[in-house]
Amino acid sequence: MQPSSSTSPRPRLVVDVGRDEQHQAAASGRPARKAPVTSSSCFVMQPFAAPLGGYYESIYKPAIEQAGLQPLRADADIFGTGKSMDQIWRGIRSAEVLVAELTSKNPNVFYELGLAHALEKPVVLVSSNEEDVPFDLRYIRVILYDQSDPFWGPKLIDKLADNLRSALSDPEQAIFRIDTV
Repeated sequence: MQPSSSTSPRPRLVVDVGRDEQHQAAASGRPARKAPVTSSSCFVMQPFAAPLGGYYESIYKPAIEQAGLQPLRADADIFGTGKSMDQIWRGIRSAEVLVAELTSKNPNVFYELGLAHALEKPVVLVSSNEEDVPFDLRYIRVILYDQSDPFWGPKLIDKLADNLRSALSDPEQAIFRIDTV
């Protein structure tokens, strides 16, 4: 005999990147859908405000999928109940490769980029202008795009996809590492 729903405690859900739906299904008693067979994920670090925030759907997501990766961004993709920084940390840690949009010098992006560098994750850097790339990062290859070019979007998608594939095949070229000699 099961206790009535009014006396039984609600199950506590643990939100974890890539497992939200499975936990929700288990808590509700319905069968979980099998996770789609996907390749590794690519975490995008970028400002959410317009116009840069809109680039996720129009530029970054198509480029990441073209490279054979699953795109992931910290807002709607992984945010649920819980501490947002924990979820961002898990997203960065679990990603095979990351993209950092440096345009506008967003402090959150630079913080997340620092975490990715500390974890020695391969990161592809992107900016609409060289002035938004801090001096400390200028020795790393950055994809620069020109919004005055009428074909900048498709060009950026292709260039980013190529760089992501390159970062996966030769991650040493996309990892920030300090010499320990």
